[in-house]
Formats: sequence, C-alpha cells, structure tokens
Amino acid sequence: MLLKDIQTIFHKELDAEYGSHEVDSFFNILINYYLSLERITLVLEPDLNLTKTEEQPLFEALARLKNHEPIQYIIGETEFFGLNFKVNQHTLIPRPETEELVELIINNVASIKVEKSLNILDVGTGTGCIAISLANKLPNAQVTAIDISDEALQIAKQNALNNEVQIKFIKADILNKDDIDSKDQKFDIIVSNPPYVRNLEKAEMKKNVLNYEPSSALFVSDDNPLLFYKAIVEFTVDNLKENGLLFFEINQYLGQETKGLLAEYGFKNIQLKKDIFGNDRMVNATK
Repeated sequence: MLLKDIQTIFHKELDAEYGSHEVDSFFNILINYYLSLERITLVLEPDLNLTKTEEQPLFEALARLKNHEPIQYIIGETEFFGLNFKVNQHTLIPRPETEELVELIINNVASIKVEKSLNILDVGTGTGCIAISLANKLPNAQVTAIDISDEALQIAKQNALNNEVQIKFIKADILNKDDIDSKDQKFDIIVSNPPYVRNLEKAEMKKNVLNYEPSSALFVSDDNPLLFYKAIVEFTVDNLKENGLLFFEINQYLGQETKGLLAEYGFKNIQLKKDIFGNDRMVNATK
C-alpha cells in the first residue's frame, strides 16, 4: 500500500477523536520510529509503496491509538528536556510542565553557595526525567532519586544508563521516612512531582491518561490532597540543608494551600509560579 494512502486511513479513523494536526504528528512519529522515514518523505516520494511487513506496525499502532493508548507507550519512548526517555505503563509520561520545573531549578542553582558538589534528591522519580535532566545539566551535582515502584526504578535506571549520567536510585516510600537512610547526608535541593490529582478531578482527564497511566502516580484522595507534600516537607526538617531549596510541581487548584503548608513549616521566599498554559503549577521555597 502507498504510504500516503495509509496516512489517509489514519486521518479517516482518528481525526474525529484527536484532530488532524495531532494525527499528522502521530503518523510522522510512527513512520520515523518504525521505518526511519522523515515527514518530508510524503512530499518527496508520493508513490512510496510499503511492503506488508512495513505496514504491519503502523496498522497495529493505529488500532492502539483508536483505543486511546498514548503514542509514547506505543513506541516506548518520549523526549524530555532534549533527552530520550524510555516509558511504559509503570511510569507517568513526562510532560512539558515538568520541563519548566527542571528549568526553574537550574536557574535557581546559582543562588546556592556550594563548596564541593550539589546534593539533589528527587522524590517519586518515575522515569527519572527530573533527576536525569538535572544530572545532565549540572555536572557538579550528586543526584539521588527515590520511588516506591520497582518497575519504575527499573525504567529509570535504564534511562540513566542511556543518557550517561550517574544517579543513586533507592526504593523508598516517602510516606515512611524510615525507608530513606540519609543520616549522613543532607541535601541542597529536594524536588518532587508527587501524586496530586484529586479523584473529583477525574472527569476533567482524557481517556489516554485515565485508562493507561499508573493511577498510583496520579491520584490522591479528595479529603487529603496534600498527603505527599506534607510528608516531603516533614522529611526536609532533618534532611534539607539550612537555606536549601525545595521545589514542587503542584495541583493548579491547590497553589495557595501548598504555599500555606510551606509557611506552616517555616519556609521562606515561597513563590508560586504558573506554567506555559497559565496554570499555577510550581512552588519553590527556601528552608
């Protein structure tokens, strides 16, 4: 079948659900991943004919897209902060808003007086996207990353290897501080993008998120939505250096509540920042 005819089928099957522009993006990603073809191929070789073997993964991907499976899970990878990351159903898909969190940290590093190296802790690392991006951009940093999921840590370790950075990975539950042995180490920076979506907000979410991404990394109860934030803040009491920095990605509806929690524990210079979509998305503060 002609490549352009397969593209037409993608639009016919998917445009109503995703829109023409996004379907074009899906198709370009898939032909690049499976066939090493660039989007310009459709213009330069309008009569390019694919074999049955070449067609098969495209039509398999089409069926999965019709079921709302994220394109990142279909190809098993995504890009974050200019780096390639493996992803699967055990890890959240890294998002552009989290790239902004990483950039915020990098921009604030100059404000910390570091004698030898910078000690950073990433709580709930998932794919490792925050920890690995920071290690890549801050060569003097010693980065530790924790997660409760064995499967997520396995992916994160592979991502660290693929991106040629050294990360200390620990299986730990931040809700159980005894899990984390850091008696001899204090951190200059602690960062987290913990679960923060309340169950009442599920109605706002798309099927590709609800049906495929790990719910334990997304959702918290309606009556205790700051559960993980409070646990992390309590952890900082003994484990974040004086004048150290704390960075959170947050629920856009709970910005003031998150600021209030930090103020309650004596944090200074508490700043609430918006993401590229104009939503309250990040909080940073100084111990």
